[in-house]
Amino acid sequence: MTVPPDAPPSWPVQSGRFDLGDLQTLSGETMPGAFLSWKTHGTLNAARDNVILYPTSYSAQHPDIEWLIGPDFVLDPARWFIVIPDMFGNGLSSSPSNTPAYPALVTAWDNVQAQRRLLSEVFGIERLACVYGWSMGAQQAYHWAALFPDDVARIVVNCGSARTAEHNRVFLKSLMATLEAAPEHTGNGRFSAPPAAAIRAFGRIYAGWALSQDFYREGLHLSALGAPDLETFLRTDWEERYARRDAADLYAQLRCWEAGDISANPLYDGDFVAALRAIRARVLLLPGATDLYFRVADNEAEMANLGRAELLPIPSIWGHRAGNPVQNPEDTAFLRDNVRRWLDLD
Repeated sequence: MTVPPDAPPSWPVQSGRFDLGDLQTLSGETMPGAFLSWKTHGTLNAARDNVILYPTSYSAQHPDIEWLIGPDFVLDPARWFIVIPDMFGNGLSSSPSNTPAYPALVTAWDNVQAQRRLLSEVFGIERLACVYGWSMGAQQAYHWAALFPDDVARIVVNCGSARTAEHNRVFLKSLMATLEAAPEHTGNGRFSAPPAAAIRAFGRIYAGWALSQDFYREGLHLSALGAPDLETFLRTDWEERYARRDAADLYAQLRCWEAGDISANPLYDGDFVAALRAIRARVLLLPGATDLYFRVADNEAEMANLGRAELLPIPSIWGHRAGNPVQNPEDTAFLRDNVRRWLDLD
């Protein structure tokens, strides 16, 4: 990997906004004037069959996840046309911070349906070579494969699952309760002013879940990430990270994450096994061996109902962050080698 992640790209890039009009959501509410922000890397070929969709993750915006795109990185823009749609609620696409009448619940179903329109109406793309996603992006990859089984050749589920587990929901509910306890909270995930104290607590809760016990035991927050001490690490890597986002946006995406379930829609009517069995794509499951959100056991249980799948845990003590190893060359190399191998399969 010879090109630093922040170097100007040497390949074609485009960005834009796709207006969806008034969008009816799965919950029955309407998102007025809905829109998706997007960015692409690489060149769409004449056959339109070199497309990788790369959805964003919790609170992330497309600049946050572009680091793994490059000739020597995980997704090669010389070979693939990589489309990054910003999730609803991330502050760039329709979100509470820019849409006063934003619905109480916007789901992965809603995101994927809007992304399908973006691909078709802007680029003329009807079939995907792959959907690659980490965390909430992995949930969207799973939704793509279940909702459009004939139109997705492969998915990479990097530290994600087809349905948000109960233990995962405990974490999400703790974060929602922290935001709800803020004096600035006016109800339904909206705030009269930035809830600074609540965001400070929010970041510290997150820090205890995103990285494993072994990560902290080995002192990697000091040696690998360069923090002088734990207090500085919690402030600079976690409190300040979430202070840059609108609290209502954070709350909205927590609700989306909690509701994650590929079967919770009219197509499958809650039949989770049927939704898994409908997937025709090749599925690469890359759980983090020490991830506290999306456990290896969750993916193991899903494997029984997947037709063509491989389970390959990331052998790392970086917890959930093993799947987004921007400062972790060893895990980056593991992802690069195995994702590229997967993309070469017929």
